[in-house]
Amino acid sequence: MPELTVTVVSANERAGRTVTTGTKAWELFTDEPSVIAARIGGRLRDLSHELADGDEVEAVAIDAADGRDILRHSTAHVMAQAVQELHPGAKLGIGPPITDGFYYDFDVEEPFKPADLDAIESRMRKIIKEGQKFDRRVVSEEGARGELASEPYKLELIELKGPQAAAAAEGADVEVGGGELTIYDNLKRDGSVVWKDLCQGPHLPTTKRIPAFTLMRSAAAYWRGDEKNRQLQRIYGTAWESKEALAAHLERLEEATRRDHRRVGADLDLFSFPDEIGSGLAVFHPKGGALRRAMEDYSRRRLAERGYEFVYSPHITKASLFETSGHLDWYAEGMYPPMHMDEERDEQGDVKKPGQDYYLKPMNCPFHCLIFRSRGRSYRELPLRLFEFGSVYRYEKSGVVHGLTRVRGMTQDDAHLFTTREQLEVELERVLVFVLDLLKDYGLDDFYLELSTKDPVKYVGSDELWDEATSILDRVGRQSGLELVPDPGGAAFYGPKISVQARDAIGRTWQMSTIQLDFNEPELFGLEYAAADGSRQRPVMIHQALFGSVERFIAVLTEHYAGAFPPWLAPVQVTAIPIAERHDDYLNELAANLRAEGIRVEVDRSDERMQKKIRNAQLQRIPFMLIAGDRDVEERAVSFRYRSGEQDNGVPVRDAIARIVEAVSSRIQV
Repeated sequence: MPELTVTVVSANERAGRTVTTGTKAWELFTDEPSVIAARIGGRLRDLSHELADGDEVEAVAIDAADGRDILRHSTAHVMAQAVQELHPGAKLGIGPPITDGFYYDFDVEEPFKPADLDAIESRMRKIIKEGQKFDRRVVSEEGARGELASEPYKLELIELKGPQAAAAAEGADVEVGGGELTIYDNLKRDGSVVWKDLCQGPHLPTTKRIPAFTLMRSAAAYWRGDEKNRQLQRIYGTAWESKEALAAHLERLEEATRRDHRRVGADLDLFSFPDEIGSGLAVFHPKGGALRRAMEDYSRRRLAERGYEFVYSPHITKASLFETSGHLDWYAEGMYPPMHMDEERDEQGDVKKPGQDYYLKPMNCPFHCLIFRSRGRSYRELPLRLFEFGSVYRYEKSGVVHGLTRVRGMTQDDAHLFTTREQLEVELERVLVFVLDLLKDYGLDDFYLELSTKDPVKYVGSDELWDEATSILDRVGRQSGLELVPDPGGAAFYGPKISVQARDAIGRTWQMSTIQLDFNEPELFGLEYAAADGSRQRPVMIHQALFGSVERFIAVLTEHYAGAFPPWLAPVQVTAIPIAERHDDYLNELAANLRAEGIRVEVDRSDERMQKKIRNAQLQRIPFMLIAGDRDVEERAVSFRYRSGEQDNGVPVRDAIARIVEAVSSRIQV
């Protein structure tokens, strides 16, 4: 039998193998039960894929990132099969893997109820036990339309096949994103087809390779994410490589629920979302205001130390500003509708003076370009670093608004740096170090970087400038020593960006600071400076955000600390607890001395018993409690109690104040 040579690639070695013609990928990994797919020539393939001479083959384990995606997408197929068996009239939407899970959309007569999910999960377990095979086959467009004639949403996807599929709808690329159309059949042991789905794959070899899964919830979702389309029913689930991994994930979800910033924010009286104001619009209460002020004040101080200059801009502007910047071309869907102003009409209703459209601003950068352009600039002024805590407004769809993490009104800590080409790379390196150091000061220290590159459709400027900007950011990111992960197509329309991805206390990843490199906005606004040789040159613009959104950053920190903020950030840093009413004056005097040191302190003069006051302070996650009774007053001392329950008795007032001031100034956690 003819032979061919392939190379098996692993993390540690490359090994040549001679195999017979017709060998399938699975035959290379018979001693590795965790392998569920293969990467061949850089492309993920089923284990049933037939090898060709010269192939480079890499195993994909079920607990690897790609392996989990394959597991979850296969489980989504099983779920869709179960739904159609139980609800024969259900029409299929899209079912991609997502972070830590999967979903599938269905067009059904009635929304799914909890009992429906129980029945679907039970049917899924039966399908898994049957060990149905996932079998791939290539089909023509005509053939696919014929086979899926009863699936209207699949017919729509067939028309969108290829690279444009990803832009058409989230998850569409898993079905029709490749260069050819493929259908996966679910086969019984006798080879009969029991279910099929339009899909690019790959999949597990059989349904029996699904070790652990559960369905989570159902929700409404518009087809292709468009509110003008029909509302479908989406079922979310999760699948893992073992029962232990699934249990650990569910435990993390429970911990995340306990840390949910909406719950903690209400418990600590930090912020709220009144219906009278509108969805995605928060108000901060006094304690939330104290937390926010502490965050912002520290950021301002560090920025001032680094030579940033503070500017302010209005909340609305004429449409022409966003026409120049390109936002009305590329970002209009994320903006609030215009307000038509200043139009004048005569008695007959005819227009005497045309009006103008004004927009709530979604971004601060165009305003900062105007500040730069307001007078002549010299190379001696560069880099010019402008900073603003600027309120912006974005029309997020109601279905994605979520607490403080996805809002419609927010404050961005926006810095825009204007540099020469010669200064650019050094300035980017300094900015990256600066934002990483600041994040560490707020208690986040587990990072990797993501490099977002040009959207192939939504961008301005030349490919050459984009390539140059991307190359520079790639170099700066790699020089940081942190892992740099690609994010193809994730950039804003004006330039690529590096985003700092930070892991919180329970291992979740949040996008935090962003650094965007922009050759295009200076061009659009005609920005210039006088160079050393007297010529007029175009500056380069760096967009920098530490928090991104102040509101979202507060949400992340609230969940990271579960409300137990370090003393320097805590809304109330000290609660003074008198054992009896006669000790109030003593603690009021102590509180005044603490306030003189800049400490946020409250004296609990409620009628509660001392133990209840201590319990209340612990529930409010207050770092320090100072308790005083008769002996403390006599000795000018206090009992110094931490929120952990540790307590030192008889601490002199002067030492207690010094201990608190030191903890706050050093930004330690207690």
